[in-house]
Amino acid sequence: MTSSDRSPAVDVQQSKSYEIRTYGCQMNVHDSERLSGLLEEAGYVRAPEGSNGEADVVVFNTCAVRENADNKLYGNLGHLAPKKASRPGMQIAVGGCLAQKDRDTIVKRAPWVDVVFGTHNIGKLPVLLERARVQEEAQVEIAESLEAFPSTLPTRRESAYAAWVSISVGCNNTCTFCIVPALRGKEKDRRPGDILAEVEALVAEGVSEITLLGQNVNAYGSDIGDREAFSKLLRACGNVEGLERVRFTSPHPRDFTDDVIAAMAETPNVMPQLHMPLQSGSDTVLKAMRRSYRQERYLGIIEKVRAAIPHAAITTDIIVGFPGETEEDFEQTLHVVREARFAQAYTFQYSKRPGTPAATMDDQIPKQVVQARYERLVALQEEISWEENKTQVGRTLELMVAEGEGRKDDTTHRLSGRAPDNRLVHFTKPDQEVRPGDVVTVEVTYAAPHHLLAEGPVLDVRRTRAGDAWEKRNAAEAAKPAGVMLGLPKIGVPEPLPATTGGCAAH
Repeated sequence: MTSSDRSPAVDVQQSKSYEIRTYGCQMNVHDSERLSGLLEEAGYVRAPEGSNGEADVVVFNTCAVRENADNKLYGNLGHLAPKKASRPGMQIAVGGCLAQKDRDTIVKRAPWVDVVFGTHNIGKLPVLLERARVQEEAQVEIAESLEAFPSTLPTRRESAYAAWVSISVGCNNTCTFCIVPALRGKEKDRRPGDILAEVEALVAEGVSEITLLGQNVNAYGSDIGDREAFSKLLRACGNVEGLERVRFTSPHPRDFTDDVIAAMAETPNVMPQLHMPLQSGSDTVLKAMRRSYRQERYLGIIEKVRAAIPHAAITTDIIVGFPGETEEDFEQTLHVVREARFAQAYTFQYSKRPGTPAATMDDQIPKQVVQARYERLVALQEEISWEENKTQVGRTLELMVAEGEGRKDDTTHRLSGRAPDNRLVHFTKPDQEVRPGDVVTVEVTYAAPHHLLAEGPVLDVRRTRAGDAWEKRNAAEAAKPAGVMLGLPKIGVPEPLPATTGGCAAH
């Protein structure tokens, strides 16, 4: 963004509030942190949690993966229409994948929207809002190619101690169920030096965990002509002093090579956790999906990872009921689930994505058949998840303390944290102060399908620079005058698993 594109800062004495509603995958979450940073740099202040459309500026960061994404958006816009009509000066902006896809349609269907911007030009939001205010007409600006990597823009991170770092945007795959490549474009890689400079800057601020982010993260290097660039990047992260945990999401089985497995196993701060989308266990369905691997290749990767990293927790995405899926095809998916023994599986019933080849395929599966298969898959995976978690009982684990991860922590007098393999562990609250970002050592005493318990006393507490950063951030928020910064940030390790499947960081 050039200096001429920057809108003048809002007068702090008359600061306008903003609210961002985020839908979709981690890339959208990452973009929303940048949108927050851009608005705050322009002088806006964050509205309190639960403001429910009462902010001066409401931004929708949309996803186009779900079949009914547009209905949800227009429903929400409809709820805001009377509020906007009764509040002169209120503005509504729509960005993200659905904005990139629908463009002028949004303003036609919801003429009270002030700004529509795409996935490639999120840095333009403040100037577009200002232009809409001055010209008193909607501004629709959709860039066809990336103007700036999101990570280079100002940011307001949701966590004081854990951060996303985008290493690439876009995707070169052509999966028939996914519209994301059409909306985010071909893969563009950041220079390794720029990525590491951002990582080092984050660590200097107190961040102790980073998650490398890309639509197809392990294809990193294809745009810059180095097929081993991703494994080299992982090893380079191992040399960043003070960086305790490195994760990444989401890889694609096609590009998952032995050098990456070796880098994971040999780099101490790369965590023993892997999210490897399967989508289907049937070779026939995988071919129809245009997934460029087959069952044997997928299970071979799992076997190699387990041999190199015995305690790795492997998670996945699975789509049930893809067009043409037979009972035999579905049984092949169940076979892979039994063989791979995933710690967790994010399972989804296939739904049509407008604009994708799969949406017009023959042999769409009846809803009742999809539902029945889905329930069988969930039941099997729940059983395996519980069995796998039971193997953790008796283990001594180092947890990075989180906030907001345990919904019942207040009533149970527990705290919550993430193990190195990203399993969620609730533990007894110790007598001494423990802050998000600090590290505790506990012994696991009980396993449930989706979490572990450490009911005994905490064995050790290690205060960290990340905990200091959390404490400093909260103190700074509390010291700000009322009305200039409303509400405290939600603190916690970014969830590395996709909120949606079949697209956008879920390959």
